[in-house]
Amino acid sequence: MSEILCKRIYEKIEETDGFRILVDRLWPRGIKKENAGIDLWEKETAPSNELRKWFGHDLERFNEFKTRYMAELSENPKAAELSAIVCEKLSTENVTLVYAAKDTENNNAVVLMQWLKEKL
Repeated sequence: MSEILCKRIYEKIEETDGFRILVDRLWPRGIKKENAGIDLWEKETAPSNELRKWFGHDLERFNEFKTRYMAELSENPKAAELSAIVCEKLSTENVTLVYAAKDTENNNAVVLMQWLKEKL
């Protein structure tokens, strides 16, 4: 059974990653595009610049960030397209949401993964 995973872009690429989607609006520092192993860059479904800057990876703001980002996703036609792509890919392989944030538990990829799982 294929699943949706989350992984920092700075971690080693593995075969079990399957289809890798970069879910950040900005390209990660220090990573060359040819070495990133990214199959799709979904910057349109990343948090808006305003929301990203407001959050600023402040742990105390994470719950509010999550609520606001989920609302953005629900209103974003690109997020619905991404959901369809993920659903299709999951029929044959894992889908890994790749992000750059240092916090592995409180970031946009974790929120997006939860949103996608609710949609599938």
